[in-house]
Amino acid sequence: EVQLVESGGGLVQPGGSLRLSCATSGFTFEDYLVAWVRQTPGKGLEWVSHISWGGGITYYAESMRGRFTISRDIPKNTMYLQMNTLEFEDTAVYFCAAGQWGGSTVAGYDKWGQGTQVTVSS
Repeated sequence: EVQLVESGGGLVQPGGSLRLSCATSGFTFEDYLVAWVRQTPGKGLEWVSHISWGGGITYYAESMRGRFTISRDIPKNTMYLQMNTLEFEDTAVYFCAAGQWGGSTVAGYDKWGQGTQVTVSS
């Protein structure tokens, strides 16, 4: 059974950095996309980035491109989101999600973690 567990969230000042981790288990890496999705009261669920587990191909939402980097460590079954130059608007609960057909469509992911809070505040 696919399981995802996020960690690494916290409070950071604008311009600062955080690295989120998503520990994964229970799926065939080559067959899955693994994504970061964030949720705010104002924006709802917003796709941030995803990576093809087997191939390592990455995709980013425009507002995150150049600031965020998604990666995965296959031996550790862990996905990461390195977040740099954080802005107030990045404040959200960040979820990792997995699916075979998700892409940039949030509804395409059927396995979700519990989320980790990122708060950007001065």
